[in-house]
Amino acid sequence: MVRSLASTVIFLLAAHASAQTCIAPSCFHADVVAVADGDTVTVLRQTAAGPRQVRVRLTEIDAPERGQPWGTRARQALADKVFRRTVLVAPSGEDRYGRLLARLQVDGRDVNRDMVREGHAWVYRRYATENWLPDEAVARDSGSGLWSLGVDASVPPWEWRRGAHQQRRKVATIDQSPSANSEAFSCGTKRYCREMASCAEARFHLVTCGVRTLDGDSDGWPCEKLCRRLR
Repeated sequence: MVRSLASTVIFLLAAHASAQTCIAPSCFHADVVAVADGDTVTVLRQTAAGPRQVRVRLTEIDAPERGQPWGTRARQALADKVFRRTVLVAPSGEDRYGRLLARLQVDGRDVNRDMVREGHAWVYRRYATENWLPDEAVARDSGSGLWSLGVDASVPPWEWRRGAHQQRRKVATIDQSPSANSEAFSCGTKRYCREMASCAEARFHLVTCGVRTLDGDSDGWPCEKLCRRLR
């Protein structure tokens, strides 16, 4: 019993230590001096040439836009975690806007993942390299964060930026069948449009379950023939 308890303590301490460690040479510590939204911050990095501000886009996640429901709260949630704090930055490249793509850690916590776990951001399906969908599902099922908004949480940021939020009322108005309620659906083995009974079910599997095979032209809408009447 004592040996088992000791082993557990050692394991947890090791896990905590490893969570705060970034062995890549590109990793660095920096102070967060600004938070733009729920997935973008500015850090002050000390370099040989002196302090330098770096704009950082958190990877794996996509938070609601400022004008989108929960956008302001997502920004505040990220600020509460990192603003005026020293973070460990683990870069993985740059985006087309010149922002550094990175994971952030504070006190051994993965900030990016915590934003998803707490319901302040979606898993960014197009660019995700790790499977955090179970974390997102837990937040959704418990009604945490943006998932407490009901239908207002049904449009992810990448669709919102394409103006898909303007289609939300059409979907709610035109498809009023009981199957339109996402509570009637669950992620499973369905992968193709021929397996979908309605556009609502197809959208659930695309947006919530991340089944990209339903969106052959990558326009954010599944099963064109099935959902054509809603567009």
